[in-house]
Amino acid sequence: MPYTTGSKVISGGEAPGHLTYHSPISPSLPGGDPRDALLKAPLSTYQRVAIAVTVMLCALDGFDVLAVTYAAPGFLTEWGLNSGQLGIALSMGLVGMALGSFLLAPLADRIGRRRMIFVCLAIMAGGMAASALAGSLGALAFWRIITGVGIGAMICVINPLAAEYANERRRDLAIALMAVGYPIGGTVGGILSAHLLELYDWRAIFWLGAGLALAMVPLVIRWIPEPVGYLIENPGPDALEKVNRFLRRCHLPETDRLPAPSPRQRKAPLAEIFSPAMRRQTLHLTTIYALYLMTVYFFLSWTPQLVADLGFSAAVSATVAVTRDTAGIVGGVALGWAAHYLGLKRLALAVLAGMGLTLILFGRLPADLDALRITAALAGLCLYGGMISLYAVIARTFPTHVRASGTGFVIGVGRVTSAMAPLLGGFLFDIGLDRGGVTTLLACGALVAAGLMLAYRVRPIGAE
Repeated sequence: MPYTTGSKVISGGEAPGHLTYHSPISPSLPGGDPRDALLKAPLSTYQRVAIAVTVMLCALDGFDVLAVTYAAPGFLTEWGLNSGQLGIALSMGLVGMALGSFLLAPLADRIGRRRMIFVCLAIMAGGMAASALAGSLGALAFWRIITGVGIGAMICVINPLAAEYANERRRDLAIALMAVGYPIGGTVGGILSAHLLELYDWRAIFWLGAGLALAMVPLVIRWIPEPVGYLIENPGPDALEKVNRFLRRCHLPETDRLPAPSPRQRKAPLAEIFSPAMRRQTLHLTTIYALYLMTVYFFLSWTPQLVADLGFSAAVSATVAVTRDTAGIVGGVALGWAAHYLGLKRLALAVLAGMGLTLILFGRLPADLDALRITAALAGLCLYGGMISLYAVIARTFPTHVRASGTGFVIGVGRVTSAMAPLLGGFLFDIGLDRGGVTTLLACGALVAAGLMLAYRVRPIGAE
């Protein structure tokens, strides 16, 4: 029989003098699965702060992606670039993001989520600083690819982190909050960049990005532990100590032993997500995500121009895009909260179909600014609601030991289609289609994605 002395537990089955430390504020639950305890217990302050840090990391991603667009007028003038050359600079970050999703993110399932975040922050800080020092288009393009690798891997790591830190009741909300960090980072970054450009040249924007990445390091050290699920599936010599440290911080009972990892064949994570047991769901979900992003990135890229084509000024057109993003941020959080009550699949079906329908309507509206803003707000609600829903579905689909790899593959394919969407829109306009025709064709991606979601089995939390 074990007995306690203060905050120490001495087990009669252990060698004399061997002490195992447990929390003085809670008893030990021998053999209990800590994952079950974390799923059922209320969120602790520690978990809430950890989720908030993932929001900040996603906001950093959002700023780093758009930093080159804020800096573009400056280096365009300084280097005398034409529009085609500018397009190269703008697209290289997306190339890097796809590479990061495919190649770097799967390593998080081997070396750990926490370590991979440090790798991503180092790449992003170095890439942003080197971009600030670039003296030519070629150098800037190269460093945007490098920065994009870190950005692309980061989002694939923090998505499972937000899910794994949350309990069952608030997991979908945690993913929603993490996801809206992206547009928040882009919006706040744009405001900060505007002030910087009043005082300095375009290089200050990249220096800001490098500084923000370094500023995140102490927050990650303090508030981002390795998730309990990962430690159980990838047990190391100190896994039990790390799990109990996490449980203590969450004010939960400790455990005296960890459950055995799930039985599985030892193979590369990317190979496992295409094993016979997972191949169908991987391809099904990837197709849904890729088609939806085709619609999303067309609308994100072309909203101002679609409004300007009706005769409005560039400034007025930009306000429609701001309305879209503001409604998306606020509505996205609300939908993430509602997912627990409405059901994730129902919510995903509604917002994916809603995105397609509102885009068709937006493309057929007359030059009525109020109608355009209202429709853009509805579209933004569906747009970000769809992204949040799909992030939550991804987190539920892949088991812990391949979650970063599965997330990386799905998002990586989506990066490819998102890069194609603006180009496809331009091509359709060039061959003579009008606003209504182009928006209707590009809306089909979201509508087909909704149809495919109808046949997709969304697993309950904890069943993955």
